[in-house]
Amino acid sequence: MSLPPSLRPPAPAANSTLGIVAGGGVMPLRVADAARRAGRPVFAALIDGFAEPRDWAAFPHAVVRLGAVGHLFTVLRHAGVRELVMAGRVKRPSILSLRLDAEGARLVARVGRKALFGGDDALLTAVVTVLREQGFTPIGAQHVFEQLLMEEGVPTRARPDDAAMADIRRGIAVCRQLGIADTGQGCVVQQGLVLAVEAIEGTDAMVARSGSQSREGPGGVLVKLVKPTQSALADLPVIGPDTIRAVAEAGLRGIAVEARRDGHYGTIVIDREATIAAADAAGLFLAALNADKALNEEGYLP
Repeated sequence: MSLPPSLRPPAPAANSTLGIVAGGGVMPLRVADAARRAGRPVFAALIDGFAEPRDWAAFPHAVVRLGAVGHLFTVLRHAGVRELVMAGRVKRPSILSLRLDAEGARLVARVGRKALFGGDDALLTAVVTVLREQGFTPIGAQHVFEQLLMEEGVPTRARPDDAAMADIRRGIAVCRQLGIADTGQGCVVQQGLVLAVEAIEGTDAMVARSGSQSREGPGGVLVKLVKPTQSALADLPVIGPDTIRAVAEAGLRGIAVEARRDGHYGTIVIDREATIAAADAAGLFLAALNADKALNEEGYLP
């Protein structure tokens, strides 16, 4: 499934300062490390309350309140940033709690009510448009750290059997409908039954919730896919070692994610080696698959 050219990011510049608008979790740090290893200067704008400043001691950085959009633009420009990555967990706040500065208020007026109160894709597409208008070039984290995406295959010792593949196909169909509605990127399916779908709570909370709905017999499967027509610039689906722990605790038998496609689209796997090792230790499978083949080709296994 190819994406429209308007959603495809440009190739990153080689030596300019890379800006990282960093939320919580390890992914922004992994991107910063990869950029530094490639010899590229990094400056991080840390979203207050989400990114931990002590984790960024090795990098130039500033802490920015979520609603202080004008301050964000100022610190990025002062650091010489043109290209930037938006990465990490940020819980979407109520508009009333943001305490917007003047630039933030202008941004809200610019993106419009539909984007502001719609799904994440609509909001992120509007934010990317505003960033470009301000002279910045957003790029995806996977453009800096290509190992975030997996090639098609099953790197774990456990592999999905026919029953698991049937659940995966069901999950793909469900995830695509969630994506069309701009609602979520994942679901849990067991024996053809949809135990949980992802909404605003995030993957780990959704997986934990699915555990209370499980049936006797082989455990369910977590399916995590890119939304149809999703931009590669932010909010690609993500799993990592924490996801493995949540899946094991919920009694599931494995995870199916979307393999790299169209160059830079797919499910991001943070700390791949640790994630695979954790899955092996728990007896889980991790399958990176081509969703179209899984749905349309008889007997497909990644």
